Amino acid sequence: MGYSISIIQCIFQTVFRILNFSITISAIESETQPVTRPVTLFRFLPMDFVTPIMDIAGRLWACTAKRVTYFRRLSRNLKILRTAMNELKSVYEDVTERVECEEKLQKKRTRSVENWIRSVEAMEREVEQILEEGNEEVQNKCSGTCCPIDPCGSYKLGKALPRKIRAVVALRSKVDHFQDVAVPLPNLLVIERPLEKIVGLDSPFLEVWRLLRNEQVGTIGIYGMGGVGKTTLLKKVNNNFLKPSHDFDIVIWIVVSKPTTLERVQEALRYKLEIPDGRWKNRSEDEKAAEIFSVLKTKKFVLLLDDIWEPLDLLKVGIPLLSSHRNKSKVVFTTRSADVCRDMEAQKSIKVECLAWEESLTLFWTKVGENTLNSHPDIPKLSEIVARECKGLPLALIIVGRAMAGARTPQDWEKKIQMLKNYPAKFPGMGDSLFPVLAFSYDSLPDEAIKSCFLYCSLFPEDYEISPQHLIELWIGEGLLEEYDSIQEERNQGEEIIERLKDVCLLESGRSQKQEYLKMHDVIRDMALWLAAEHGKKENKFLVKDQVGLIRAQEVKKWNEAQRITLWESRIEELREPPCFPNVETFFASGKCMKSFPSGFFVYMHVLRVLDLSNNYELVELPVEIGNLVTLRYLNLSKTSVENLPVELKNLKILKCLILDNMNSLQPLPSPMLSVLSSLQLFSMFNSPYKGDHRTLLDELEHLEYINDLSLDLTTVSSAQALFNSHKLQSFTRRLRLFNCKCVNLVRLSPYIEMLHISFCHAFKDVQISLEMGGLQYSKFPRQGYCLYYLCHVYISWCSKLLSLTWLIHAPNLKFLSIDDCGSLEEVVELEKSQFSAIDPNFNLFSRLISLTLINLPKLRSICRWNQSFPSLREITVLGCPRIKKLPFDFNTRMNKNLEKIIGEQEWWDGLEWEDKDSMLNLTPYFRTTQSSRRLEFPFVLLQKHLQEVIDRFQDSFKFL
Repeated sequence: MGYSISIIQCIFQTVFRILNFSITISAIESETQPVTRPVTLFRFLPMDFVTPIMDIAGRLWACTAKRVTYFRRLSRNLKILRTAMNELKSVYEDVTERVECEEKLQKKRTRSVENWIRSVEAMEREVEQILEEGNEEVQNKCSGTCCPIDPCGSYKLGKALPRKIRAVVALRSKVDHFQDVAVPLPNLLVIERPLEKIVGLDSPFLEVWRLLRNEQVGTIGIYGMGGVGKTTLLKKVNNNFLKPSHDFDIVIWIVVSKPTTLERVQEALRYKLEIPDGRWKNRSEDEKAAEIFSVLKTKKFVLLLDDIWEPLDLLKVGIPLLSSHRNKSKVVFTTRSADVCRDMEAQKSIKVECLAWEESLTLFWTKVGENTLNSHPDIPKLSEIVARECKGLPLALIIVGRAMAGARTPQDWEKKIQMLKNYPAKFPGMGDSLFPVLAFSYDSLPDEAIKSCFLYCSLFPEDYEISPQHLIELWIGEGLLEEYDSIQEERNQGEEIIERLKDVCLLESGRSQKQEYLKMHDVIRDMALWLAAEHGKKENKFLVKDQVGLIRAQEVKKWNEAQRITLWESRIEELREPPCFPNVETFFASGKCMKSFPSGFFVYMHVLRVLDLSNNYELVELPVEIGNLVTLRYLNLSKTSVENLPVELKNLKILKCLILDNMNSLQPLPSPMLSVLSSLQLFSMFNSPYKGDHRTLLDELEHLEYINDLSLDLTTVSSAQALFNSHKLQSFTRRLRLFNCKCVNLVRLSPYIEMLHISFCHAFKDVQISLEMGGLQYSKFPRQGYCLYYLCHVYISWCSKLLSLTWLIHAPNLKFLSIDDCGSLEEVVELEKSQFSAIDPNFNLFSRLISLTLINLPKLRSICRWNQSFPSLREITVLGCPRIKKLPFDFNTRMNKNLEKIIGEQEWWDGLEWEDKDSMLNLTPYFRTTQSSRRLEFPFVLLQKHLQEVIDRFQDSFKFL
């Protein structure tokens, strides 16, 4: 182009020279009219020469005149383009606003609008570049002229401007043809779910949303007790998909509920996926699944399943296998059962907990309303009392909060508080709204036995820490479990029921003072009592009196229809006549208040099965009429001060469980007594220093045909040897305490032992295990032989010759280990004393240990010589063990989320050796310093020595007698 322009310039210059020559000749020839007769300009030239020149000049002018316009109109066209583009951008903003509004209504933009928007965005980028270049060309001129410095660039730009202006105007005119910018979807991508203001679900929501973004997680289970907010959480997840910050094609919400049917789930999916009738009607279940599969396999979907009660086979429904689905789809479901999460193979399970106190109060106040809260200065404080009764359960807070919205005086609040505490089923909204919702969990329990066991838990007070073993023994006494030949088999069944109730969030687990316990949420407990009372129709069927002080005779008379009665920290005034309890099957009386019972109190309990008088420390005498309770199957006198058992107890021919734990005042049992209790299967006298002849006691137990569960406290060498020599009694001993058996150096244990306490047995060195077949073996056992599978609690103290506890490698389920004042102990587990020549990488000693206590062990060098993960460890205490320089913790222990504290002396902690600095930094936050054990050692030793002298004098006196 540049070369062509140069040629044109040369031709013009030549023509102009010829013309100037002609003009000059013409002026000489005729001075009066030099330019009015142009034909004379060429009269001195031959026509053959002039004609071609004129032709060329005309053609060149016609060719260049149009192009010269590009230079001359450059500034004007730039301004026109800028104006046109501004108009187009305004229209573009209007259209995009309309599109966004329509999309919020779950409409989809049309393809023509989508293409137009993309074209405008591309055009805007192009125009911006042209305008930038044009401004530079306009500014850059040759000095003293209007000619551009770069004529080639100006020509290109001037030529492009008209075309771009026409393109911008054309895009602007297309808007007039848009009838609709968006159209409704046949089925919405996400259907917004109605949702009230949410309180306290931020943490689980963020966790669910994080997992939804994790491509490695396909199935997410959300579980928790009824009314805790699982559906609310799922709705929040659903509504969050309304935001455009995701790439899923479709979000499907289905309420599964119960009974769970494959057909109903498939129908809901068919509606959402718009599968036509021709491909659906009269098709089999498998064919319908194939149709669903064929649609979903091409999409990236989120399937939200609410309220699942039993496992749902997603593959049978037609859901593609998420692990192999290339689109990275997701399934999120809610359930009340952790079992459902496991059975549906949820890769991540999230438990929704009750609200914290601040969140509970906020939600409760939201429902009560500001007008009510401000109606009296006392009401905010009273409202806190009511809110605490709901124990953080959102549904309870909402229902109770709404019920209290109209209470404008302190008196109204106080009345409702008493009703909520004493008669919760009568509180507005509880019996007709809250309890029926929670009762779905109860209704879903598989059989009547589990349901009865659940209702039984409501007999304990609010916030009561229930011992699992105690609860199971009560169930056994009641006959709620299937009858087995072995108590251990019934215990196993009871443990399965407890796990089932925990899985469906009807029971909670916890730990207190190094012991595991069970607990029932207060609102769940109220619901259970409502169910036990046949939906409130029979209020006195289950009577639970907690800390009510003195119970008047008039109230006792109303108990004649009661089936189960439990008194906690309460006592009954003297009655004029024996009460009549014809239907009572269960009676508990526990607490410091019960010193005695009214005369004849147990006379008319003709169908009583369970009598539990434990924890009555001031109860000294047992009513004689208890011996006439011929239907009694369970009797528990633990932690009472009863001195003598009535000889009439011999009449209890069907008594199955007799528990006499922690009875320090108990005198020798009448003989014979135990041997005539022909149905006795469980006998427990643990931590009770028996004052009679242990050998006589063991001999009576030996003659019981059905005995198979023993807990014994032995304080003499002869009694210990008598137990070790009895294969029957030894094999049935579940808990064993040896105290002051000085000469016992070898302790024989049954493979079924669960708890072992050994104290002041100074000769004790090792353990011998009696195998099932009768063979005996020392502490070296085959590598695969977990001979002490049931052992979970070991306490060893004041055994001066004990060197190690290597036999613990055969106790895989050990949970609690406490060792103190064993002066010769050098190592808890010595590898050289076992048949483990080398440690298997998969062998994890103490993998289930929860608590480890080591006190006053001056020679102890180590727990074990190789690092362990301790995945279950919560607490470790090390006091008076100066030679322990290293803790056997590997990297996994440092990351253990269960670890709560490490208790020890600051000097010991500072002197520990670490494999790396990270180990110390990770574990230091758990360390709690305590007073040095040396400061307590001297008075403690004196006390122990004094106690030992008393025991020696007592035994000498007994031998003399």
